[in-house]
Amino acid sequence: MLHYTGTPLRIKLFWLMLSLGLLHGCAMVSVSDMDSRDYLKQRRGDVLTTGDLSLYAGTVLQILGQDERSCRRQAAQCAEMLTTAIGLTTEQRLSTMAELWLYEAINGVRPPRQDPQAEIDAYLMSARYAYAYLFYSGVAPYRRLFADRQTQVRDYYNFATQQAATLLFAGRERDWLQDPQQQFRTTNWQVQAQLQHQRFRRQALPERLVATSSLSFKGLRNQYRRDGLGAEMVADTKVGRDWRTEQGFAELPVPVVTALLSFGGGTLQEVLVTKEATLHLLDPLQQKELYVAGNLVPLAANFTAGYGLWLARSDFARQAFWNLMGASDALAEPQLFLLQPFDPNRKIILLLHGIASSPEAWVNTANEVLGDEALRERYQLWQLYYPTNLPLLLNVKSLHARIVSTLQHFDPEGKTAAASEMVIIGHSMGGVLARLLVSDSGDHILQSISQQRHLDSRRQQLFFQRFQEDLTFSALPGVSRAIFIAAPHRGTTVADYRLARWLAGLITLPVTVLERFAQAAELLADPDNQEQQRAVRFTSIENLSEKDLFIRAAAKLPINPAVRYHSIIGVEQPNLPLEQQSDGVVPYLSASLAGAESEMVIRSGHSVQETSAAILEIRRILYQHLTELPD
Repeated sequence: MLHYTGTPLRIKLFWLMLSLGLLHGCAMVSVSDMDSRDYLKQRRGDVLTTGDLSLYAGTVLQILGQDERSCRRQAAQCAEMLTTAIGLTTEQRLSTMAELWLYEAINGVRPPRQDPQAEIDAYLMSARYAYAYLFYSGVAPYRRLFADRQTQVRDYYNFATQQAATLLFAGRERDWLQDPQQQFRTTNWQVQAQLQHQRFRRQALPERLVATSSLSFKGLRNQYRRDGLGAEMVADTKVGRDWRTEQGFAELPVPVVTALLSFGGGTLQEVLVTKEATLHLLDPLQQKELYVAGNLVPLAANFTAGYGLWLARSDFARQAFWNLMGASDALAEPQLFLLQPFDPNRKIILLLHGIASSPEAWVNTANEVLGDEALRERYQLWQLYYPTNLPLLLNVKSLHARIVSTLQHFDPEGKTAAASEMVIIGHSMGGVLARLLVSDSGDHILQSISQQRHLDSRRQQLFFQRFQEDLTFSALPGVSRAIFIAAPHRGTTVADYRLARWLAGLITLPVTVLERFAQAAELLADPDNQEQQRAVRFTSIENLSEKDLFIRAAAKLPINPAVRYHSIIGVEQPNLPLEQQSDGVVPYLSASLAGAESEMVIRSGHSVQETSAAILEIRRILYQHLTELPD
């Protein structure tokens, strides 16, 4: 019998078999727990979200035996290698090439950006392969509706289009513009711009295109957008950049735009070899979807960015105060701003801000209407900016004239749907003006003031002769609904506070206004009553006193019977009886109107128009208006 005192034989045999590769049954795969959220992050991460290539692209490169690190260093060359690689489906090939070219555009030619043409070329290549994947891979987009990869590739296309469009319109690249046909040329590509946006059919190219994804707003509660194909952008133009306008009205100088890139060819092979592209600038407010290679797809859009950028640049907050004071550069007459290009089929909403205010008073109200698809498709928003230092009467007449002249410009014959069934919404003093704009004065103002002043027949006749034209106005045609918000229809005691009187004393009025109202004051005053002489008020602040002659006369004017109206009223102390309530500026009893179709009381200060409850009520009324429109 043999005895073995060294290493056991079975151990030696194990190591021998292992070295010879005979132990195929040994487990080469292990498993560990993974958080499902980490799995989703890993599966959905890509060049845009993590800055690295996606798991999908990594799998494709592994199939081909390619090193991912090497591909990241030479993304363009790696992408071109995929052109002839075998063992891949068309979808794998095209989507990975789109991602690799995007990686090249983002990382391969920066930092610093020394060759913008090479960068544009890389973005165009990425957009082309993404475009080919989406529409020429042999699988219709709707069949990949729930595929993560299709969402990623759509994002590659949108981002590449955004970056290429931004660079093409950048100031330092505008020397590439070759001719009036808007032909841009880079090292390897020729891009033709098609300006299908209504705004640019009448005007030159925008100065630049700004990606909405690069803008962050404070003061706007929400940004409203629509998912789809295309780059969400804002077109920056010189026209109307200031809030002063030559005609008294203007469209927003920064309209929202959706940019698309299309590539020549009707087959996959033709698309993959072309170096010609068309950059389309479309209006997402007018177009919801479009056909691409026979596929109906939604058009991406951002409905907030243009409005927000306009407000941010306008400097309204500072201007509103100097506007009230009547400073030298203040408004002389109302300005009207169209938040969307005029549409003859959309009903008009007129927005009127209050005293010492501006269109910024409606920032969230207007944005919520723009963000509501059903309302956005049926309405167009017009915002008025007017001199809040002037007497109410002058503003009523000038606002009436501005609205009518703007309508005549866009609709000379007055036959469009937009010119009828308009809605007017006013806050604070704007609510008082809105009420006057839907009222016919007749000789009621004249009679009321003469009675308040106890004029004898001679002075009354002289008063009528001199001021009949000034004190007579008619209802604005075409308005069929009004919403009055925190409106002091019967005035407010706040206008008589010492601070308010002091502020009114600082307001500068035009000389012509002072002269005209001085004549009225002289005629109306009792020579033996100096207190009565001082009671004739000129400025807007004084106009809002509950003792003011005009406000007391206007409060009794009947509203046009064709106009349905609503009240939204703020109250600060809901535990008090309603008749004693106030929003801190306007008493409930001054804001409430008999005959209103609805009245909503909201716990709020004077800026009630920006509360969520008020905005929801406005939207409810606007929906009601649509349902009650005549067939």
